[in-house]
Amino acid sequence: MNPNLSLLHPYPFEKLAELKADVIPPADIAPISLGIGEPKHPAPAFVQQVMADNLARLANYPTTSGKPQLRQAIADWATRRFHLKEGTLRPDANVVPVNGTREGIFSFVQAAIDATRPATMVSPNPFYQIYEGAALLAGAQPHYLPADGNNGFIPDFDAVPASVWNDCQILFLCSPGNPSGAVIPREILVRVIELADKYDFIVASDECYSELYPDENNPPEGLLQTCAAIGRDDYARCVVFHSLSKRSNLPGLRSGFVAGDARLLQEFLRYRTYHGCAMPIHSQLASIAAWQDEDHVKENRAAYRAKFEAVVPLLRQVMNVDFPDAGFYLWPEPPFSDELFARDLSARQNVHVLPGRYLSRTIDGYNPGENRVRMALVAPVEECVEAAERIVRFVRDY
Repeated sequence: MNPNLSLLHPYPFEKLAELKADVIPPADIAPISLGIGEPKHPAPAFVQQVMADNLARLANYPTTSGKPQLRQAIADWATRRFHLKEGTLRPDANVVPVNGTREGIFSFVQAAIDATRPATMVSPNPFYQIYEGAALLAGAQPHYLPADGNNGFIPDFDAVPASVWNDCQILFLCSPGNPSGAVIPREILVRVIELADKYDFIVASDECYSELYPDENNPPEGLLQTCAAIGRDDYARCVVFHSLSKRSNLPGLRSGFVAGDARLLQEFLRYRTYHGCAMPIHSQLASIAAWQDEDHVKENRAAYRAKFEAVVPLLRQVMNVDFPDAGFYLWPEPPFSDELFARDLSARQNVHVLPGRYLSRTIDGYNPGENRVRMALVAPVEECVEAAERIVRFVRDY
């Protein structure tokens, strides 16, 4: 077996299960989970109908590159959403459909890392664990940049030594961030592109939360949008990852895309022809319908907005918590240890959250996720409010 498998860390939820192995929540209180970032809003009915109407396509092999209509729908959506120069995001060259961002990120790293020379993957810390796992299995060494409250939850890229950038092959961004919700502004994205040009590495931006934002008139900027703003219409060294999971409440559809530098995506597509990961045709047709509709996405944003407005004032009675820039997570500071808080909250109130340290790595004795917890406001608003009220009682009684 691949010896690098031994380098993989337990997933955060494995650690959480171990932490709560002997916890027996009160049976007379219904459980409420704020721990897992799985959307709970209804999947759009029109997307489900497209799936149902095309189940006969199960008899057909799909192509790795996807149907031209899907790539066109993705290119059209991204061009509109991120104000790209018309025709620069070519469906046949700058877009590759993937089975969700997790699969896309993992497979892209396997194709992109050259393990015959020193290889470093640079990542924010906290981070989505797939960045690390993909890097380790590809033969790259992760390097973590603290993203904490001292810098607005955005790494200080200018503090990274040249020795790290010299070996960097991929820099991962996550904007809006998981778990903080922080959005990286244009001036920092421009600086990152300058560093990529100087040191010749790929900027891979995970933007799967980009469509969940509070202000309809102020959507988060994406990496390709920054490229367009500075005239970088070939998107050199830049790729972005998007998904229908959060945007459209379709985590089970496993549908997303990678877009950007055509040179990189040409080789990525070659890899995928061997990878065996073509999206089923009925899923592609359903995805086209989802990418072409914005009304359901606006309704989705409104639902999350209502939950934040209801929950944050309640939690502020007992802890330090802010509204995120975007996304559906809260990243508060509980009044005591994140592990103790998560464990005893489950035991006393049957409300489940994730300790922040499980989303981070301890570097030089410092873990930027320690003494924070991640709360995913994915349950219905009534459940989220009930969870917040239980948390307030829990802290006051503790």
